[in-house]
Amino acid sequence: MKRLSALVSLALLGGLTACTTVGPDYRVPDNALVRAPSANGAFIGGNGAGVSLDPVPAGWWRLYRDPVLDQLVSQALEANTSIRIASANLRRAMAVVTEVDAERGPHAGVTLAAKRARESGETFLLEEKLPVLNEGDAGIQIAYQIDLFGKLARAEESAHASAEASEAAFDLARVSVAAETVRSYVQMCSAGHELAAAQHVLDLQNRSVDVARRLADAGRGRITDVLRARSQADTLRATLPRFQAEKDAARYRLAVMVGKPPQQLQDTRIDCQTEPRIQQSIPVGDGAALLKRRPDVREAERQLAAATARIGVATAALYPSIIIGASAGYSGILEHLGEGRTERFGLGPLISWTIPDSGARARVKIAKTDAEAALARFDGVVLNALRETETALSFYSRNLQRHADLQAARDEAREAAEQNRRLYQAGRVPYLSSLDAERTLANTEASLASAESQLAVDQVNLFLALGGGWESEAKQ
Repeated sequence: MKRLSALVSLALLGGLTACTTVGPDYRVPDNALVRAPSANGAFIGGNGAGVSLDPVPAGWWRLYRDPVLDQLVSQALEANTSIRIASANLRRAMAVVTEVDAERGPHAGVTLAAKRARESGETFLLEEKLPVLNEGDAGIQIAYQIDLFGKLARAEESAHASAEASEAAFDLARVSVAAETVRSYVQMCSAGHELAAAQHVLDLQNRSVDVARRLADAGRGRITDVLRARSQADTLRATLPRFQAEKDAARYRLAVMVGKPPQQLQDTRIDCQTEPRIQQSIPVGDGAALLKRRPDVREAERQLAAATARIGVATAALYPSIIIGASAGYSGILEHLGEGRTERFGLGPLISWTIPDSGARARVKIAKTDAEAALARFDGVVLNALRETETALSFYSRNLQRHADLQAARDEAREAAEQNRRLYQAGRVPYLSSLDAERTLANTEASLASAESQLAVDQVNLFLALGGGWESEAKQ
């Protein structure tokens, strides 16, 4: 018996010293696009007007210096339903990590049983019938799995990487919620701005209608001029409901972002007539900082790590597993439990091995192809991050130039309107000429208002592409 125990101990010691972890050790592949020098360099549009190479701040919306906007973003990051869903998913992933980590430790169980029964006599090689007795069983079992081939270690790697991917998804939700909240606020302000500009153009057109009607009544004009002026006024009036609807829609979106019904936000005095503006160049950094900062890139990389670890889990399933177990307790007649004659104990390893078949080897191939797909997805996310950022930079720089041209046109129209006003007051041009100049000025101001609206949205889109807003400063 002692010799058998010694052999078992030697076998277990040999197994423990021979422990190895099968499957590939994870590292970001050398051929991953995130390692490409071109992906980590300066942006094509990084030297354009209105941007700088400074690092992107954590709470980028604070650059607007708008206390109302800061409060709205803070409320959204606290109460938005997308944030709540991502938070729940993260907590679930952390619970899975705890569950998987627990597999590495010992497992214990307790049994307590009592029954009135008659055992079979033949079970004990007896011919006579046994009496009915009160039977009992009380004991404890402890089991520990020796991770010979790293199945549990790889499962832990996969669980931890998946949890980190969920954390990145949570950060991504924060980025999206912050950007959508700012966009909704900006669009509400822009709609108010464009509504005011359109109303100004309509007011001037109404003055044209009044002048045309008075000239016709005095016999100095034609009725067709009155009808044409009224038609233009009606056309301009028809644009007002669209701007009001856009303002309402932006307000309703803003309510949803901060986790409130539209009616509740309607009761709050949140109104503006001009877009919030950033009074400095937008900091954009470079490609290397972008790929480290964007949560979707980090999420895809962690998903690749989890998929790689699952190759080891599937590979380890091809090999035997050893569980060391121990149990002790009492079994017998209920009244005798605790006495020496009912004592029992056991100690020893349990070796189990399912001989690998084609299905088991297929699962290894499935895990490998999953890892290949995860790498492809990782590369795709990197490419998309660079594309989105370059596109946002291009739109922003081009619309900055458009805005500058419209400002110049507005200034020229304002100068022309001022000169026509002075000429009219001196009696050198008719009133309609002065009014036409005023209407031209109003139209250029309406176009400029539309450009400023687009520029404000471009700023938000650029910050969204840059992927900031999830960092610890924003979480405070």
